[in-house]
Amino acid sequence: MSKQKLDKQILLDAIIDQFQAEFELLSRAARTTYEAATHEENRAENKYDTRGLEASYLAESQSKRARELQKTVNIYRSLKLRHFGAGEAIAMTALVTLGDGPEIRTYFIGPQGGGAQVTIEQTRVQVITPASPLGRSLLGLEMGDTVAVGPEGTQREFEIVLTC
Repeated sequence: MSKQKLDKQILLDAIIDQFQAEFELLSRAARTTYEAATHEENRAENKYDTRGLEASYLAESQSKRARELQKTVNIYRSLKLRHFGAGEAIAMTALVTLGDGPEIRTYFIGPQGGGAQVTIEQTRVQVITPASPLGRSLLGLEMGDTVAVGPEGTQREFEIVLTC
């Protein structure tokens, strides 16, 4: 089982880049959808023709998600990384590696954007938040402790093999 330490600043930069790329893509999509919604060809031909209305709802939803992503980018840009040593309790910005023999999982505890994944130095890292079940379970634990992962009834025990 590899216990390789990743450079957390490189990881943070990759997370920011991913959220920024998603923001830019969604912003472009929202603009395109808005243009389609307001285009002359999408004017309602009768009271049952809702193409333009549906496109405007979609554009608004895309814009809202883009604003959320921009907020996430800004939060991560201002995030102060904390480095954790052996015996320190897991908290925000911890990079945690869990193992149960051959399987190793690596998580970054961030303020939001849970579920995002980046690959750094051939290691896949998933962002989790303290609000997630796993995030809540990890907070306060230390290297060497175990944590249950997965849905009730099918949980597996993983050892915390590295925190930084």
